[in-house]
Amino acid sequence: MSVEPWKTDRWYTSPWNYHSDITADFNFPEKIKIHDVSLRDGEQQAGVVFTADEKVRLAEALSEAGIHRIEAGLPAVSPADLEAVRRIAAAGLDSEIYAFSRCMVEDVKLAVDCGVSGVVAEVPSSHHLIEKAYRWPVQRALDASIAATKYAHENGLKVSFFPIDATRAGMVELLDDLETVAREGHVDAIVLVDTFGVISPHAIRYFARQVRRRFDVPLETHFHMDFGLGIANTILALAEGAEVVQSTVAGIGERAGNVPTEETVMALLTMYGIDVGIKTERFYEIARMVEEMSGVKQPSNRAVIGERLFHVESGIIASWVKNVGDADMTEAFPYRPELVGQGRPQIVLGKGSGLDSIAVWLDRHGIEDATTEEIEEILREVKARSLEKKGLLDDDEFLAIVEKVIPQKVN
Repeated sequence: MSVEPWKTDRWYTSPWNYHSDITADFNFPEKIKIHDVSLRDGEQQAGVVFTADEKVRLAEALSEAGIHRIEAGLPAVSPADLEAVRRIAAAGLDSEIYAFSRCMVEDVKLAVDCGVSGVVAEVPSSHHLIEKAYRWPVQRALDASIAATKYAHENGLKVSFFPIDATRAGMVELLDDLETVAREGHVDAIVLVDTFGVISPHAIRYFARQVRRRFDVPLETHFHMDFGLGIANTILALAEGAEVVQSTVAGIGERAGNVPTEETVMALLTMYGIDVGIKTERFYEIARMVEEMSGVKQPSNRAVIGERLFHVESGIIASWVKNVGDADMTEAFPYRPELVGQGRPQIVLGKGSGLDSIAVWLDRHGIEDATTEEIEEILREVKARSLEKKGLLDDDEFLAIVEKVIPQKVN
């Protein structure tokens, strides 16, 4: 068995990930926590509604999978949300339970009453958003933040301060405003917030370092996927010392969604050798649960959780899978499917199939001694049928073709 971190019995990634020229500047913290926001930001995806019972059920599943912190919701949204947060906080889960609140004392009071241990306190941070979207003077946002965070701290809550739209703020104004809140109110952690998913990976180091230089408190990440860069940005922020990742199951969330937990955790594990302590084998099951509850259908080839992620149609790749077998499966896949709760790889039949695909299917159905010419004819028929139906063939369709080509060999 290989002992290199990039090649284990469960995954096979690039050895370059671990080259000293690459890792020399890494500053990952000793412990990275996952803070799930599916129940709050995930539900902000248009059309998604979770009942209180569903939220409790999902929180239980997340806790069982080892998620460190769960943001149970914003109690001020509705009586149902208030009920859900209270029930989750009282459920005795292993995960630490947080609530989300606007920087309003009344919001924080509800969080305190729910019995959570911490609060993510949000306020607009970019002055243009404060003035144009909220129609507030900047001082109002500062005063509200000071009052709310101080109240939360005085009532025993941990405070993760959440400056909305931080990545479109001026750096000087952002840091100065954060310092005012930290000095006159209370801040236990600062969330690096990319509300609109607009920061590039090259700018993340600058963002994280500027905040770190000014504040000696833990940093958290909350990035969106509007340009598909949230996972990369999250990992780069972690490499600068951020300690908590705010993410959602399957990346559900506002607009293009939040950073997906599954892909982030798997990238850390296989490409950086960082095990955050999550039971990755539960990923597929929990993703299906969220898909059912939310009504948001995931792409069949979605990373980690796609239903057809380990289905192989291409003739070339099918040959790889056939040749490497179970022992060397990671020659054909970056990680073994069971690592994320998926089933074994399946060679499927379609327009892209090859001769080895037919051989595998003939063997599966106990059909022996087909000649090369017969297999070639079956393949031509399979391709034609797949093109006709614009999809994969099932067993009945395959057997019908086999019976047409080699009736004498069908049992």
